[in-house]
Amino acid sequence: MFGIIRPCRHRLSSRLHAAWLAHLCGLCLALRDEHGQFARVVTNYDGLIISALVEAQTPRAEARRDAGPCPLRAMRGISVAHGGGAQLAAAVSLVLASAKMSDHIDDRDGAFGRKPIAAAARRVATRWAEQGGRTGARVGFDTSVITQAVDRQAEIERAVRLGDSALLATEPAELATAAAFAQTAVIAGRPGNAAPLAEAGRLFGRAAHLLDAVEDRVADEAAGAWNPLLITGTGLDEARRLCEDAVLGVELALREAEFADGALVHALLVHELRQAVRRSFGHDGLQGLQGLQGLHSHQQPPPGWIGPGPLPQQQPYPQQVPLPGHRPPPGAPGSGGEPPKPPKNPKRQGPKDGDGNWCWTPKFAIPAKKRNLVFGCAVASYMCCSCQFCCRDPYPGPWSGKQHEAWGCDCDCCDCCSCCDCSC
Repeated sequence: MFGIIRPCRHRLSSRLHAAWLAHLCGLCLALRDEHGQFARVVTNYDGLIISALVEAQTPRAEARRDAGPCPLRAMRGISVAHGGGAQLAAAVSLVLASAKMSDHIDDRDGAFGRKPIAAAARRVATRWAEQGGRTGARVGFDTSVITQAVDRQAEIERAVRLGDSALLATEPAELATAAAFAQTAVIAGRPGNAAPLAEAGRLFGRAAHLLDAVEDRVADEAAGAWNPLLITGTGLDEARRLCEDAVLGVELALREAEFADGALVHALLVHELRQAVRRSFGHDGLQGLQGLQGLHSHQQPPPGWIGPGPLPQQQPYPQQVPLPGHRPPPGAPGSGGEPPKPPKNPKRQGPKDGDGNWCWTPKFAIPAKKRNLVFGCAVASYMCCSCQFCCRDPYPGPWSGKQHEAWGCDCDCCDCCSCCDCSC
């Protein structure tokens, strides 16, 4: 369900968060109405950008309808996006989900390595591709542009070598997203926006591909899987430069397009895309760099070490010759005294609950407190409604009680950023 764009309600104004939720629910309902309940599993945060782009270029009243209560909305009914934008987003989501599942099947990843599961998944992927093609045809979009780009990915992966630019591997993703973004201008009746939106889509696809490679870098190296950064030898500094250039290019391209209300699009494709870059390189990217280079600490060499070779074993205290009349402190070498004893029954330190919010419950327990299925579901629902999964870092697992890292929105519940209704 997640993508690289993961906005938090504390980082969006109330109006923009309501608009974002309207597109998310509109995409989900469009998939249900046209392809059944199971198709709703391909709903993703990045796909709703297509729907938001269409609505941003048209009057909002023409692209909304009322939706009934839903458990994920606390049983509230809201006005959701519908029409050509939601259908285009559904078509793109289905085709991309089909391509991703087919890629997992070909690579025999995890459970897809078992023949019965792979055969069933292959049928699902084929059905999603056909459904996406039919839905895309209704709004005048030929999804073969996406499928052809995905098919070219395997050919490019075989051709890329060490020393090549990582941008060679991102070309298929750039072409697919450029075509989808440009189609939003056609649906909205603004053909003049097709060129700048195609450029914005191309650069968004580049950033998405690179950020996905950064987050998967350590796991891909361990599993021997193909990764554009590892294959081309592209470092994290260069990858970040490429991503930041892409974000800037998206912002400049959006300035060339005309919108009826471009606040949400600007928030998602500029502010949130920039936040995705910070999240990947500031957390996962740093861990990946340390995992590959073995930088488990920043230990400095002791005095007298001239290298090369391994660091000598450092002593807990530096060897010093006591001055005349000077008595070393107790516990130091040469003092003759006993080293200080550790305190009895030291207090066990657990994860800090943080300074965030009084409603952040449950608290951490040592040892971790496990819960049964029913009670864990109730705790998970409360934690979801109180935004703990993205804002509380770390948070205790609803069922296991163990420490988990936040989903990565990196927001401050008490100090919302200035990503508001402006076009800055």
